[in-house]
Amino acid sequence: MGKLALAAKITHVPSMYLSELPGPRQGTRQDAIDGHIEIGRRCRALGVDTLVVFDTHWLVNANYHLNCAAGFEGVYTSNELPHFISNLPYAFPGHPGLGQLLARTACEMGVETLAHTGTSLAPEYGTLVPMRYMNADGHFKVVSVSALCMAHYLDDSARLGWALRRAVEEHYDGTVAFLASGSLSHRFAQNGLAPEYAFRVWSPFLEALDREVVQIWQRGDWKTFCGMLPEYASKGHGEGFMHDTAMLLGALGWSGYDAQAEVVTPYFGASGTGQINAVFPVTPQDGHAVPQPVASRATGYTPVSARL
Repeated sequence: MGKLALAAKITHVPSMYLSELPGPRQGTRQDAIDGHIEIGRRCRALGVDTLVVFDTHWLVNANYHLNCAAGFEGVYTSNELPHFISNLPYAFPGHPGLGQLLARTACEMGVETLAHTGTSLAPEYGTLVPMRYMNADGHFKVVSVSALCMAHYLDDSARLGWALRRAVEEHYDGTVAFLASGSLSHRFAQNGLAPEYAFRVWSPFLEALDREVVQIWQRGDWKTFCGMLPEYASKGHGEGFMHDTAMLLGALGWSGYDAQAEVVTPYFGASGTGQINAVFPVTPQDGHAVPQPVASRATGYTPVSARL
């Protein structure tokens, strides 16, 4: 049936857009932009028709949600950082049929998920920034997935990722990519210090933690990473409580995943946060095995958001 052809953890820092514009920041995020362009190029070479984006800027308080309208077009200004992203135009097609299929399969696997087709809901910039560089010509259809999950277990996000892969491989006639759009550590610079931290991580501890995680990914030690993910998400200030990362690893087989990550854009600091573009090779998995996250409810972990 269908195929998951590419999986990646990607940045969406708004300074990428600022990097396009005349001024002191022009050109300063070209490495991150080039990383997005390269991932988009690989998707095209692999025959991908749809990009499914796990967006850590889409906040939800219940259930999982898919924005799968027929198309998306507009002009976007960030309410969070309007001096970084102002009047950004966007236009690309959606994929209602795939979105409904993904949601239906997730529900059948016990993860309640809602698909929104006839909606006025616009994508957040965790989707819009990557699409600017990966999908400037609207070549790919796009489905955006809520990944700033305020009252959710990381276990369920991992199971959602697995369910979405099952939906693609067992029921979809096409080829997709899964993109986890979010940072590593996400401790913004304190107000008044942002310019000083424009190209830095907030603390030596967070930078060291992030760099060790990247090395774990490159070694392919997913058992270690999945085991530490809840504490990393909390103590490392992971963006969106790292639900995007749990979804991605769930789709790849969780702690049973057996490939080494490839860094496309090396780790960098941005406004205090830690960022990267990295491709996680897609490997065959047992289509009937549901990943069992190490940090399950049975261990006594509460939802990540409850511990922040």
